Amino acid sequence: MLEVPVFIELSLEDQAQELRVYFKSLGAEISEEKSPKGIEDDLHKIIGVCDSCFKDNNESEIESVLNSIVSMLVLIPVERAENLILAFCEKLTKAPGYKLGMVALRVGWLMFQSVDEHSPMRYHVYYHLLQLAKQVDQVKAVYKDLEQLKSQFSSCPPSVEQMQKLLRLLHEVLLECKQSEPAAKVMVELLGTYTAENASHAREDAQRCILAALADPNTFLLDPLLALKPVRFLEGQLIHDLLSIFVSEKLPSYLHFYQNHKEFVNSLGLNHEQNMKKMRLLTFMQLAEGNSEMTFDTIQQELQLSTDEVEGFIIDVLKTKLVRARMDQAARKVYISSTMHRTFGRAQWQQLRDLLYSWKNNLQVMQEGMKSIAAAQMEYIAQQ
Repeated sequence: MLEVPVFIELSLEDQAQELRVYFKSLGAEISEEKSPKGIEDDLHKIIGVCDSCFKDNNESEIESVLNSIVSMLVLIPVERAENLILAFCEKLTKAPGYKLGMVALRVGWLMFQSVDEHSPMRYHVYYHLLQLAKQVDQVKAVYKDLEQLKSQFSSCPPSVEQMQKLLRLLHEVLLECKQSEPAAKVMVELLGTYTAENASHAREDAQRCILAALADPNTFLLDPLLALKPVRFLEGQLIHDLLSIFVSEKLPSYLHFYQNHKEFVNSLGLNHEQNMKKMRLLTFMQLAEGNSEMTFDTIQQELQLSTDEVEGFIIDVLKTKLVRARMDQAARKVYISSTMHRTFGRAQWQQLRDLLYSWKNNLQVMQEGMKSIAAAQMEYIAQQ
């Protein structure tokens, strides 16, 4: 956790004048003289040209200068500093390149930690932090999980609209940083902020959620999306039909849909070949649920593969760890020990319940057996 640094003992006015001189030396259009209107006007003018420091080649000098602006901003009552903080955050997001972007990210994080936890400005600073994190591919530096995110604003929660805006950006940033699993959780959280009354307004978010899940090569459990109110509002539309195919149908259903709606699928930005690969995996998972073994011929027929593609496909399946199986190349068979369920509804809960009861009963039988053995040993010792 970053701490607010301690700067040289100077009045705010004197610090402002030193910053004016510094930025003037970099060619910024700013006077070296203090503003007669006071420190807030000084900071307004300083922040207006503070991005000129990005021309400096000394990164530590740049960070020190920007941190000094943070130290001045936090000494001004927050209700009077709101516009200044927003303007400063905007300037930070303009840092060019990775190295200066990292400097800006650290300074922005310092700004966030320095704002009073009861101030609504924390939300706005964090929003800019996410933009910076996206620029330098460092979302993990400012985001851990949804629980931690909410705790950041527990003393001054954002409005529902603000939270939705933040979650949209966070989802975009996580996808950009190749964090598909947390991105999916964020999108589900976003859709959960809509009620039955306003679910119709979530159409764009719901479609974005579906597309992200379908396009992600590592997302296979899609069933929970169908229960979300904004997604249910899309029932009857092509995007919902496509999601339903990925949730519970097999490869032929997708091929039939694509044949009839090729332009629609392409307009969504989805890749047909990637869709085929995912549907083959999902189809295999569904087949594996009801079969302890499958022949290569069955796999070839059901997944519409050539003879030469079957072994490679099976290897790809095993790599995903969605299915635990053993391939017997000589017998041209696959022996399946377990598989992840595509959907987890009432039947799967019942199956899990039965497994747990069976496990419980087996433990009881084992326990009784151990008691009998122990009793027999005690009786034998007593007889001796």
